[in-house]
Amino acid sequence: MPSPFVQEVLIKSILVSLNDAVAADNFTVFHAKISKPFRDQFPPDKLQTIFKDLVEKHAVFDAVVAKPAIADEDAKIDDKGVLRLKGHFETTPKQVKYQLGFIPSDGAWKLSGIAIDIE
Repeated sequence: MPSPFVQEVLIKSILVSLNDAVAADNFTVFHAKISKPFRDQFPPDKLQTIFKDLVEKHAVFDAVVAKPAIADEDAKIDDKGVLRLKGHFETTPKQVKYQLGFIPSDGAWKLSGIAIDIE
C-alpha cells in the first residue's frame, strides 16, 4: 500500500494530466501516463470521446494542486490488486470528486480506471 503522501501525488498528478488533456483537447500525453492495460483498451481518440463532456464544458480543475485530497473512503487494494482511491477536493465554485484505480504497471502505480465528477 502506497503511503498517504504517495497516494496524494498519484491523485493530483493524474488529475492535473487529465486537466491538461481536457484544456488542450489532446489526450496523447495523458494516454502515455496510464497503465498498459488501460492504454491498450483506450487509445487517445477513445479517451477524447469519453471525456468529451469535460472538453465541451471547458472544465478546469487544476486548483486541486493547491488543496488537500479528502478521502471519502479508506484507500484499499482490492482482490484484483487494484489500488482504489475515492475522495474529493474542496475547490470552489465546484467540488472535484474522484474515483481512481491504480495498478502496478511499468514499475510504478499507473491509472487503470477513473471517474471524475465536478459539481
